[in-house]
Amino acid sequence: MTFFEQQDRARQHTKKLVFLFALAVIAIVAAVNLVVALAWTVNSGTHHGVAHHYPKGFFAINTLITLMVIGGGTLYQMFQLREGGDAVAEMAGGRLVERDSTDLLERRLLNVVDEMALASGVACPKVYLLDDEDAINAFAAGYRPDQAVVAVTRGTLTRLTRDELQGVVGHEFSHILNGDMRLNIQLIGVLFGIQMIASCGQYLMDSDTRTSRRDRDSKGNSDSLLWFAVGVGLFAIGYIGIFFGRLIKAAVSRQREFLADASSHQFTRNPDGIGGALRKIGGLSRGKKLGSQINHPNAEQLSHLFLGTARPSFLSGWFATHPPLEERLKRIYGRNMPPLDAPELEQPAAEPGERQADLPFTAAGFAGAGGAAAFSAPTPVAAVGAGTPSLEFGNSHGTAAKLPSQLDGAARDPVAACAVVYALLLADGAKRDPQLALLNAEVPQQSALTVLLAESIAQLPRSARLPLVDLATPALRQLTPAGREQLLARVERLIAAGGRITLAEFVLQTILLHRLAPQGGRPTPITFDQLSDLSDDVAVLLSLVVHVAVPAATPNAYEARAAAFQRGTAACPGLGLSATHFRSGAELGFPRLRQALENANQLAPLAKPQLVKALLAVTDGACNTSALSIASADLLRALCAGLEAPLPPLVAAAYSDYPWQFDN
Repeated sequence: MTFFEQQDRARQHTKKLVFLFALAVIAIVAAVNLVVALAWTVNSGTHHGVAHHYPKGFFAINTLITLMVIGGGTLYQMFQLREGGDAVAEMAGGRLVERDSTDLLERRLLNVVDEMALASGVACPKVYLLDDEDAINAFAAGYRPDQAVVAVTRGTLTRLTRDELQGVVGHEFSHILNGDMRLNIQLIGVLFGIQMIASCGQYLMDSDTRTSRRDRDSKGNSDSLLWFAVGVGLFAIGYIGIFFGRLIKAAVSRQREFLADASSHQFTRNPDGIGGALRKIGGLSRGKKLGSQINHPNAEQLSHLFLGTARPSFLSGWFATHPPLEERLKRIYGRNMPPLDAPELEQPAAEPGERQADLPFTAAGFAGAGGAAAFSAPTPVAAVGAGTPSLEFGNSHGTAAKLPSQLDGAARDPVAACAVVYALLLADGAKRDPQLALLNAEVPQQSALTVLLAESIAQLPRSARLPLVDLATPALRQLTPAGREQLLARVERLIAAGGRITLAEFVLQTILLHRLAPQGGRPTPITFDQLSDLSDDVAVLLSLVVHVAVPAATPNAYEARAAAFQRGTAACPGLGLSATHFRSGAELGFPRLRQALENANQLAPLAKPQLVKALLAVTDGACNTSALSIASADLLRALCAGLEAPLPPLVAAAYSDYPWQFDN
């Protein structure tokens, strides 16, 4: 099943969620009316079922109040989660793992997450750690793949080997890439709403215990006991919400766990990765303990997000939020597998001989050491505390080459990551002078660093530059909202200072706008159901890819471009596009391109793959070569980011000559 089919299935699950939510609301409203009616009857001394003793509009008012509580709770929770994954991770008690962390377990986690992100062509997600959870569990959250976060428990770090940790992260990346996360956040809001009645009951019971003895004596015990009884009744009704919550989660999440397990196996090519993690959860679950249990108060509400069952359940079968471990393991290995012991492992040790260049880099360290000297003065590992392996990429000769340590370190620091962005935008020759003048005027403390980083970037292969942006994204996302806006505005001024916008500048700005804009972490509305609603925008995007895939210097460029555009339009039958819709370079201004991509991102999920297929068709056979040029790959990478789509295999293959991998 493709990414877009998964997204469409998520939309279908949303309809099922709405139906079950309606059933839950009806059941809760009926139960609340029953409890309040009984309380009224007891308090008034009347007999059961004498309806004329109830005040006028009694049941209507009860129903309205109940609906307001449920609806208000849902809307409140959705508002709280409007920023996506970060809000969910904090709701679970997570702590952001800093990119410059020197804790070796945290470094290992960051490295594994970065590897998986760079291999899949999405921005490296932020990483959170649930420090107080000793069990093995993890989750991914966010509205969009490029805005995701990954969270793991402390037990996942201390009990799993690197291969097993990689299997867990691969499982969570399946949820990122398969479009599961948006539905998961919607589900959190729904569950909060239908469980609000239980919270009201808890409040009434707690209010009774807070009432002073003098107040109870002055008013009599009857009112206090009555409200306490109502609280008990409402709290019991809350289990209707829990029941329907489990039913909803089981309806939308069980099969996705099987898919995520299979995807993890596919990503890592190692069944003992995710398999070993699940077997260790089974080992921790011996006796009455649950090896994946989450103890945070919000665990029930978030249980559908996690890798394993977060809370013990008196419900099983169709009402379980996760498939049985035994069944998941059998699907991974093809046979029954016994559980494994899961003791805490020894802390990984830094390799002998690691130097300052392999350690986290900070902009403050650069400024304090006097610029470039900070990179040339090695410091023993013992003096800093821990080692951080450097990222590697293969070169055109098939051998491994270290990513320059200053780039590796700078990409992990929020301030220095901005300098990485500026360095990627620096032009050559005289065009660089106005850009440097702008930097000297606005951010003089970063100007020298930008020049130094630009020299290192110039030594990188072209295919390593956008992955460097992916690596820097988590640090850039740690900037304040004002800081992000300043960065994006300065990027625009740097491009303008350099003269006419280049392809590399368009690609970089498109990716940065998608990932760092104020609304970047929020869900994208679906406005257009069919590709035919956007014929003009499709022509603009196809024309852009044609210009890049078939450069002007190509022999018979006019005929080659016409043929390429025709291949793209042939992949979009029914749009009525012809050669007359091809746009010249002068017609492809950045504002028009941005608007076309924003509109295309509002397409329904199953309409997007047709557009991606058409964009790829344009490059098929361009310039008489079967390999996709890195220029075309960069452009398609940016367009896929704008469409919130994973990289097609053909695009990912353009970067495969330079695999990014960490040592530990």
